[in-house]
Amino acid sequence: MRVIFFNHKGGVSKTTTSFNLGWKLAELGKKVLLVDADPQCNLTGLILKDDFEKYYTEEETKHKNIKDAVSPAFDSKPEAISSFECYQIPRNPNLFLLPGHPNLTEIEPQLSFAQSSNNAFSTMQNLPGAFNTLIDLITDLHEIEFVIFDVNPGLGAINQNLFSISDLFIIPTNPDPFSLMAIKTLSYVIPRWILQSSQMVEMFANSSYPFPSKTPKLGGLLIQRFNIRNGKPNAPFRNNMNEIIGEVNSTLVPALASKSMLLDKNAYIDNNIPADYCLAEIPDFQSLLQKSNQIGVPVYAITDSELENKGTVLEQLVQKRQFFDQIFIDFANQIIHIKNYVES
Repeated sequence: MRVIFFNHKGGVSKTTTSFNLGWKLAELGKKVLLVDADPQCNLTGLILKDDFEKYYTEEETKHKNIKDAVSPAFDSKPEAISSFECYQIPRNPNLFLLPGHPNLTEIEPQLSFAQSSNNAFSTMQNLPGAFNTLIDLITDLHEIEFVIFDVNPGLGAINQNLFSISDLFIIPTNPDPFSLMAIKTLSYVIPRWILQSSQMVEMFANSSYPFPSKTPKLGGLLIQRFNIRNGKPNAPFRNNMNEIIGEVNSTLVPALASKSMLLDKNAYIDNNIPADYCLAEIPDFQSLLQKSNQIGVPVYAITDSELENKGTVLEQLVQKRQFFDQIFIDFANQIIHIKNYVES
């Protein structure tokens, strides 16, 4: 199953959450592919750490990234798109990375034209289906069960393409007015994308890389990066959270329902997804986040020795780590159950 965390608003922890969910799914025994489709390559940098530059200069690995992988289609090369061994995370061998590329946006104009023109040139017929073909090939090679896309905060052609070839989308938000505005925008952008997607299935049916017929379904909403006081979000955050949830249910959900972009009602009920579609509320990681970024593991995977504290401070950090671990255990199990439900 392909999952995409999507919101054109920046700063909503798409990369962190993609990494945390992917890692936890892999911990639970699932083979997971993380796809870095953000030209900033934050996910790739987080995972590769000090080996980041070396990965893009050494002959063996420098072409094993998302941009070079689809170059046969975008550069009209004589060879076909092919699979390759993706980077395997040493501390979590079930987790694989398809690295990003800083120049990925170079192909955006071509893809945009191909996807928006009803009479795309024959040389562009293979572009819309290129990413789908690549993911299929790598998924087969590594026997991947979950693909997670990390994309940039925007409404460009690449994001539209990856969204349209996904099975499940999750909307991460922060409890602020800008997330509320973003939900309103998504309420008309997403249905428009799916209409264009259905047209592309027909337009590019005879290309070397056909565009797949998919209708992404709403997995739910995430509300992240807020402070807690006495075990609850601070009042200003709670007010914003309630407004976001209200906007999702009053505007976004009806728009998605009109395009058959919701799971069967029983899928939400059976997987303990609330009626307001809020999958999880994830507070700010605070001091754990810096340590997580330094080591290149999720906050819940930091060991006691890596916390580098003693006594009461260590006990407090361990409690926080356990708290976040349980959040992502529950979150990952929801995603696993949705996959099982959809495939049953």
